[in-house]
Amino acid sequence: MRPRHLEPAPGYPPLVGRFVAMTKDARSRLLRDLADLTPDELDATLPWAPNSVGTLLYHIAAIELDWVYADLLLEEFPEAAFEWFPVDVRDDGGTLSPVVDTPTHHFERLAWVRERLLEALGTLEDNDLDLSRHEGEESVGVSWILHHLMQHEAEHRGQIGELRAALG
Repeated sequence: MRPRHLEPAPGYPPLVGRFVAMTKDARSRLLRDLADLTPDELDATLPWAPNSVGTLLYHIAAIELDWVYADLLLEEFPEAAFEWFPVDVRDDGGTLSPVVDTPTHHFERLAWVRERLLEALGTLEDNDLDLSRHEGEESVGVSWILHHLMQHEAEHRGQIGELRAALG
């Protein structure tokens, strides 16, 4: 077994750089699992899994964008976000909205959002990781936001793996 180490990403303060490295590792695992994705697999659904791989990729990117702007930066979405996300992530009933797109566009959307996250992290110092966003019962810490984004992506990576296995 090869040694595994998590080195801080260059260009960031040490602790922030470790979070950057973690987010990059999570994303590289997702992309590795999708390396041979076919267009048919991207849009397929199953009776027990109504969300396609494409819908889940859209959801992963949309939720990351929301956390970056609404909670980490406390800013409005950039205008370009509306071009990348023309469909509301959930319908009126709270179900994920089906999204049909090309594999290339899904991957470009994920990359665009991730670049926004990395830019936001580039504005932080290590002690900012302990800051809380919002107050009271809505309080959320910066380090928790980053943890949540990685956990969210990993959970959906598992769903995507199950879908792909079931689709053969």
